[in-house]
Amino acid sequence: MRFSGDAGVPCYDADMGERRYIRPTALDRAFNTVLHLLTALGISVYGSRVLAVRGRKSGEWRTVPVNLLAHEGQRYLVAPRGETEWVRNLRVAGGGELRLGRHREPFRATEVADPDKPPVLGAYLDRWYFEVGRFFQGIGRDASPADLRRIAPSFPIFSIHFVPR
Repeated sequence: MRFSGDAGVPCYDADMGERRYIRPTALDRAFNTVLHLLTALGISVYGSRVLAVRGRKSGEWRTVPVNLLAHEGQRYLVAPRGETEWVRNLRVAGGGELRLGRHREPFRATEVADPDKPPVLGAYLDRWYFEVGRFFQGIGRDASPADLRRIAPSFPIFSIHFVPR
């Protein structure tokens, strides 16, 4: 695996080819730790949840804080850093849980096709640009549909379908 020491510079994994992944910095990890703790205590920070998904190799639960986007009656998870471990695990597992405090919502996930991503990316940027804008290759809240179509392949998105208990 090749890594870049600079935040925001894509890194590539040999078994993923040239898929985009942005490695978190120490500050990112600290922010995620605080966000994870708050969300685990039941405090949602601007829509945050803890994503729990089974590891694709270990089968163990893996958790990470995420921003749950509600857009046009549907819920989505967007991976602003690209091909993260949670993305790779979710592709294999096909679902997981979204957690907020003690509340658990099991779900099934469907990956969104590139042509369908631009409206979701636009809504995601509109809501969380202050937090994730640096990962979007210079694309901002005012991005054109053409710009969003151009970057869509670099950002995995999953449509979330909650499963009744």
